[in-house]
Amino acid sequence: MTRSLKHASLIHKLLLLITLLYVGGCASLASHGLTQGIANSIQNQSDLAIVETGMPAYLLMVDGMIMNTPHDATLLMAGSRLYSAYAGVFATDEAHARMHAGKAYRYAEQAVCRKLSKLCSEEARDFERFAELVDGVRGREGAELLYTYATAWASWIQVNSGEWRYLADLPRVEILLKRVIALDDDFERGMPHVYLGIINAQLPPALGGRPEVGREHFEHAIELSQGRNLIAKVEYARTYARLLFERELHDRLLKEVLVADPEEEGLTLANVVAQKQARILLEESGEYFEE
Repeated sequence: MTRSLKHASLIHKLLLLITLLYVGGCASLASHGLTQGIANSIQNQSDLAIVETGMPAYLLMVDGMIMNTPHDATLLMAGSRLYSAYAGVFATDEAHARMHAGKAYRYAEQAVCRKLSKLCSEEARDFERFAELVDGVRGREGAELLYTYATAWASWIQVNSGEWRYLADLPRVEILLKRVIALDDDFERGMPHVYLGIINAQLPPALGGRPEVGREHFEHAIELSQGRNLIAKVEYARTYARLLFERELHDRLLKEVLVADPEEEGLTLANVVAQKQARILLEESGEYFEE
């Protein structure tokens, strides 16, 4: 198997992180009449099959709520996160993933246009002006809007990764994530740092990558969660360690994930997915590093 086939695409890796977005989405739904207990039960569920079975009901419910109040930014963000999660984890084929990722992106964009209208203006088409406008976003709500927008955008890019015009938007996703950590470095237990780690460590320096910058983001994400965000370790191994052929680091990180207790408030479901991925990557390790 060639190295190119072994490497998942950048956005495919990002999609493995979307599972974490159940948390914010369901918490937002809770503020609209659902109990917080339901939200907590999803983010702390260790049985992925149960979540997969229940997700369609949540999707239908949030669609109905948005139809009744189409300008509610909180509901739009909740819908975006849920659809991103479904597209990234449970979609059955590319067409299915594209349909759900598209709805996630539209909901996120509508939320941003509702609350941060300048980001949807004509002037935001210019990259430098877009960066200036993002830099002007403030507060916790601003961070949530930018993070939801960035992750939904990443999902949308992935399902259209065959077209360069979509991949060209990745720098804008990076701008959004950088602003989120500027507003709250510990946002979502370090998840924006994981995304930035992947973006920077995807390519070797000769091709424009910045793997050492990526490494710093991965290590900071692990530090912020005190090692409990297992997705951070999996992506550190998958992206940075494989890129630089550091097998010792790669295998150590994955073994740490596999022996860890996945039960962690707000991270259990994501950690279960991380362990599933770690098992696959470790099994491939010998073949990969023999190249």
